[in-house]
Amino acid sequence: MSHLSRAGAVCGVLLAVGLSAQVVSSTPVRGQRGMVTSAHPLASEAGVQMLQQGGNAVDAAVATTLAISVVEPFSAGIGGGGFLLMRWGQTGEIKALDFRERAPLAASRTMFLDAAGQVRPRASTDGYLAVATPGTVAGLFEVQRRYGQLPWATVVAPAVRLAQTGIPVTPHLAAAIARQPTLQQQPAARAIFAPQGQPLQVGDRLVQRDLAQTLQVIAQNPQAFYTGTIAQAIAQDMAVHRGLVTLADLQHYRPLWRQPVCGDFRRMRICSMPPPSSGGVHLLQILNIIGDTDLKAMGWHDPQALQLIIEAMRIAYADRAEYLGDPDFVTVPVAALINPGYGQLRRREILPDAALPFPSIRPASAAMLQRFGSPFPRSRKSSSTPRAIAVGHPLTPESTETSHLNTVDSAGNAVSLTFTINLGFGSGVVVPGTGIVLNNEMDDFAIAPDVPNAFGLVGRDANAIAPGKTPLSSMTPTIVTENNQLRLVVGAPGGSTIITTVLQVLLNVLVYDMDVTTAIAARRLHHQWLPDQLRVEPWGLDSLTLGELRRRGYQIRTGGTWGNASAIVRTANGTLAGAADPRGEGAVANY
Repeated sequence: MSHLSRAGAVCGVLLAVGLSAQVVSSTPVRGQRGMVTSAHPLASEAGVQMLQQGGNAVDAAVATTLAISVVEPFSAGIGGGGFLLMRWGQTGEIKALDFRERAPLAASRTMFLDAAGQVRPRASTDGYLAVATPGTVAGLFEVQRRYGQLPWATVVAPAVRLAQTGIPVTPHLAAAIARQPTLQQQPAARAIFAPQGQPLQVGDRLVQRDLAQTLQVIAQNPQAFYTGTIAQAIAQDMAVHRGLVTLADLQHYRPLWRQPVCGDFRRMRICSMPPPSSGGVHLLQILNIIGDTDLKAMGWHDPQALQLIIEAMRIAYADRAEYLGDPDFVTVPVAALINPGYGQLRRREILPDAALPFPSIRPASAAMLQRFGSPFPRSRKSSSTPRAIAVGHPLTPESTETSHLNTVDSAGNAVSLTFTINLGFGSGVVVPGTGIVLNNEMDDFAIAPDVPNAFGLVGRDANAIAPGKTPLSSMTPTIVTENNQLRLVVGAPGGSTIITTVLQVLLNVLVYDMDVTTAIAARRLHHQWLPDQLRVEPWGLDSLTLGELRRRGYQIRTGGTWGNASAIVRTANGTLAGAADPRGEGAVANY
């Protein structure tokens, strides 16, 4: 039998551990044999059904992912891509699969600039030109055929049923539909999400018959998405509307197995996603800067402890802008950036009781990185710090960008998977006759040096557009082990906030000894270097702590929530404990 627990809404209840955050506090869902967490109850239930039928964590992850594509079409789907991190229980090996979207072969560095070299507004976010070649179907089939135990058609079946029979429109889904005006401008999208010219409302039923048929085709032959009738439909629609994705792009797409980035933190082994994600590199980099500082003794809302964490975030995001990109196209100094010695060297820059002035936070020099194994010559010049303050889209409580899920089974297999179509409903384009919502992942490239994307992130040559290149991502699926045993599986959506959300959940569990529900629900803060602004959830810190951080020089913005994280912890007695974020509509399912 399965047990399903749905996350509630954030509300004013003090955490039992005496923290200043005001959130829901409840007992974690516990299980012995297996567990699934995701952003929607129906998706979590689809995953645990695979475990009940004799499948493993991989089968559960694939079924959950496809179900999310149906029930959460605003955040992720088969028209997008993502990253998967898995622990194979037989050996304890951690594996990383990159099924991220890629730039079309016809893409160019200046494709979103006008004749004067200026960025064309919304060209990289709205419509067909914003679409990169999708990878979700290829990635899911690749991991399931290698490591799953059930027939492929079995793991696709729950998603087919959900699309055929329909799902009730939730507040999150209704709000996401209302926010994306492109849906009402594109006929195929309007027919699904705004019939009769009105966006679907809470309590309406979302039925996706075309998507159900597409999933049925994929259940019989997943390659149909890349070489068959589905591929032809995508390519034809692109050609009609001057999009760049062609049949050749789809035919050439392959998911890539990559070496995960791993490092030690205290007694734990932290493994996460390598480039073209910046998530794993900068998660480890921030942890290295924190080092062995006794954060717990200092206190969860001590200004000195918070300053250390915030400054580590700022330094990591500065390095991100300079050095991170697709490793198949550019050299990324991963070994140097995650070297503990480099982290401690950067820590020496942090002032004792004041924020570093913005101009003094720069990406590491090549000479500095070379000390820790960088392949760059000492003479390599890094770009200067941008002078303009970038402003991204405001964060929303719904965290509509991207979706994350975790699965664990009784054999010790675990999957942490984050996938996306980028912004809410991606490009706003649905391929006629297929029900597929297409991504707008081209906006994750640096469309021009130091020009912010929709999340306020800037980049340079390392993340410039090139044909076949993968845009840089912040997705941070993470698996933590202790003494070679599974300890924590965690991840989150939320654009540029993903890395810092995962960081804080990890610290809450591993350093502050919070149970998983408390760790997920606790307040979050975020700094990404540009804009030079510290974001704090509205209940996050008391007035005295906020005042002290302002005195130290931080420009603070309070309001909004973000992250919609989820996690599974293996406790000291060997049981599983899971939590889905009360900021979202997610759920934990176990059996």
